[in-house]
Amino acid sequence: MTMLTKIGYGQVEPNHLSAQRTGQIYAQTPVTADIKVLENGAFLKLDSATNTLGTTGNGEWMLVYNEVKLYDNAKQGYKDFVVRADETVGGKIYPRMFKINVGDIFTTNLIEAGLEAGDQVTPTADTDSKVGILKSFTTGTDPDMVFEVLKITTMPDGQPGVKVVRVK
Repeated sequence: MTMLTKIGYGQVEPNHLSAQRTGQIYAQTPVTADIKVLENGAFLKLDSATNTLGTTGNGEWMLVYNEVKLYDNAKQGYKDFVVRADETVGGKIYPRMFKINVGDIFTTNLIEAGLEAGDQVTPTADTDSKVGILKSFTTGTDPDMVFEVLKITTMPDGQPGVKVVRVK
């Protein structure tokens, strides 16, 4: 399936993320060298053997929710924010990762298109972006992390979005 159509980059609206209260926020591990652009709403997991974040490894999927720094609100919005490796000190991206617990709710536009309320999705490695993206999964599989679509909605800037809750 295709990704939800968006203008700009991935966004996250944190409706209820427990990491904001529990402190389960991690920001000291770099992404793998093949990730050159990192959008909010992507998923990564820790590879403890290399101490990097990517789509492989033994860690749990975590949500990329970087602090948005926009300096001219009249000309910029959340859709304009992305972290690029070539714009960082040392060329490495150190994302802010939120652990997503069962019951956490957020809205994003970095998700598969064509979903309806009640559909279930899981973080799935995307070969183009080199990160995990929320996508449908095959019936009969048993993914470690499952989200249910609560409703098709909009992002704060009016673009299409999907509100999800972690159910497993």
